[in-house]
Amino acid sequence: MKKIAILAALCGLTLSPVRSIAQEEPQAPTVLSLDQAIRIALSENIAVRVADKDIERAEYARKGSYAALFPQVDGSASYSRTIKKQVMYMDFDMGSFGGLGGGGETGGETGGEAGAAETKAGDGGARSGGGIEVGRWNTYSAGVQASMPLVNAQLWKSIKISGQDVELAVERARSSRLETVTQVKQAFYGVLLAKEAFNVYREVYENALDNFQQTEKKYNADKASELEYQRAKSTVQNAIPNVYDAENAVVLGLWQLKAVMGIDLDEDIDVAGSLMDYSTTMFRDIHENDDVTLENNSSLRQLAIQAEELANTVKMQQYASLPSLALTFSYSINAMTNDFKFSEYNWSPYSAAGLSLSIPIFAGGRRSNAVRQARNQHEQLVLQTENTERQLKVAIRQYLNQMETAMKNFDAAGSGVETARKAYDIAAKSYNLGRSTITELNDAQLALTQALLAQSQAVYNFVTAKASLEQTLGNDIEG
Repeated sequence: MKKIAILAALCGLTLSPVRSIAQEEPQAPTVLSLDQAIRIALSENIAVRVADKDIERAEYARKGSYAALFPQVDGSASYSRTIKKQVMYMDFDMGSFGGLGGGGETGGETGGEAGAAETKAGDGGARSGGGIEVGRWNTYSAGVQASMPLVNAQLWKSIKISGQDVELAVERARSSRLETVTQVKQAFYGVLLAKEAFNVYREVYENALDNFQQTEKKYNADKASELEYQRAKSTVQNAIPNVYDAENAVVLGLWQLKAVMGIDLDEDIDVAGSLMDYSTTMFRDIHENDDVTLENNSSLRQLAIQAEELANTVKMQQYASLPSLALTFSYSINAMTNDFKFSEYNWSPYSAAGLSLSIPIFAGGRRSNAVRQARNQHEQLVLQTENTERQLKVAIRQYLNQMETAMKNFDAAGSGVETARKAYDIAAKSYNLGRSTITELNDAQLALTQALLAQSQAVYNFVTAKASLEQTLGNDIEG
């Protein structure tokens, strides 16, 4: 009875993980294929949406630069209240008017004396503050000014650079999409690997439980020792944490996939297929990349666009030394009064149109230094492009070597799985017949587990390296 109670307790303990796993498994989840996950990510991923907003921003900036070619019209209005009027002083000689007053000698003398007196009086009045106040208390002014560039080489070149900014934003958005696709693939493959590991450890648990039941029967029939019984029991108990860990890895992998896709973490989803589905195309995939090229690489494309921008920037800085011609027009109306009777104001209009020619002559070396700075940046970008291209070539070779190594490991693991499974079947039958020990059976189980995990890991290493290679090559994926 004691042995039966121990067996019941052990079976209840060991069966609980399987029941809890079944109970906690999502009910009717939405099963997604890899292509479906990619399509969702390309529309919901935050990084992709931010990149699209960046394209819109660059478009607005380009349209704003084109606005400089159109007439720029500004209106203005002002009012001023005079607090203290200006005073005007005039100096003139009243004696110059003396000859007009006399007809004879007496008259001339009399006129001369009077003129002298007035002159003195005038001098005295000016010195004592006899000025004239000028202006009125209220001044109103309103007008419109317009200008339009006719010849401006620097402006034309800046507009071309703005168009290249849009092209650069589009390429950056493409790079963001490629990176998102790679992240979705790797997260998707990670879930498949976790599910493969879960299946392996669950099989290990079930085999350990079957072996324990067989050992229990032998132990009850006095055909197995206490040591074998305890080892079989500990093997079952040791298998339980691996099942829990594998189950948790699946849940975490799904969370990671949902985060990359940009959907709610509470969404109930699952992935379709298995890693073994990708093993059938490994040989074909690795030979499709025998002749690789970097012409579609997003990083190099961005650097090429930036190089064109800097080349145009050099020319734009050089064009700053060229003359520019603009058409100008202005119209204004003014009124000056001492009261606030608006209906009686006398408005005086004024308008003018003309050409404005600006000829740069000397700026203290500012323009020449700006040209040198732009050339220096262009030279830096050339060196950076060369270094980036070298690093990308190294990365491509690394990914190809990883794929080739993974394919070889898969072939070796496949043979190892077949051999290990046969060895385990033989060990299990021999143990049931009493021709081998539980230790030999556990060793066979361990070898089979390692072979199965190695096979899944080889496929995972291959597909993740392939995803990174496709991102490096800039292969656009229709999803």
